[in-house]
Amino acid sequence: MDSGTSSISWRRAPAAEEDPPETPRDALTATPWLRAVPGPVLDGLAAHAVLHRLPAGSIVFEQAETPAFAQFLIGGSVELLAVRGRNEAFVELIRPFDLLLPAAVLNCQPYLLRARVLSDATLLLVQADTFREAVTTDHAFCLAVLSCQAAQFRRRVKQVKNLGLRSAEERVGCYLVRLAEDVPPGQPVRLPMEKRLIASELGMTRETFSRSLNGMARHGIRIEGDLVTLEHPTTARTRFALDPLIDGAEEFHPLQAKGT
Repeated sequence: MDSGTSSISWRRAPAAEEDPPETPRDALTATPWLRAVPGPVLDGLAAHAVLHRLPAGSIVFEQAETPAFAQFLIGGSVELLAVRGRNEAFVELIRPFDLLLPAAVLNCQPYLLRARVLSDATLLLVQADTFREAVTTDHAFCLAVLSCQAAQFRRRVKQVKNLGLRSAEERVGCYLVRLAEDVPPGQPVRLPMEKRLIASELGMTRETFSRSLNGMARHGIRIEGDLVTLEHPTTARTRFALDPLIDGAEEFHPLQAKGT
């Protein structure tokens, strides 16, 4: 099949910026979970912020580095990596609109992971002191940041459950079924990132991931390169039943202060 055909779904691929923000204030306005934050607070953050565009492969920050900025991912994608010597282990792929490891910023502690740009990224860098001051002085902004951290925590718990409760084959199968869940039967969907990164995210070696992919045909899932097709959706979804408490998308749900 021609990999350029329009019938292929690009679901979950890192999003390109269709209308990138031109100013820090624009970037804050574009961040959905900040909509309840008063304009003057966003103005104050923007006054101590800068937009930073980085090409794929750029290091955003290193493990053990103490943050000077709170970093909002506005466009592109960033991979978080655990590092020991020359070895790296993929932890998570961050997409817009999210904060990069905000706990380190809030606690003035070193980053526990390295951040590297996967697809050309736009970041909003807000001075760490300004960010912390806004958290401590504005209730709406504090609630927004809290919702961001809550969503991040729930994503991590789901990942731990996925790793602990499912076999390698089940993790791969559920990943593929979830990837194609909104695609019409028989229509291919493209893997959203390199296979080595997916393997790391699913807690296995590239070789184990490849073996699992090779065995998907008997469960109704066809793999051709980086294209995935549910040829027999009922068979696939029966064998790899999705659990909303593991596989469900984790959206931001900002708390609203009483009286607002």
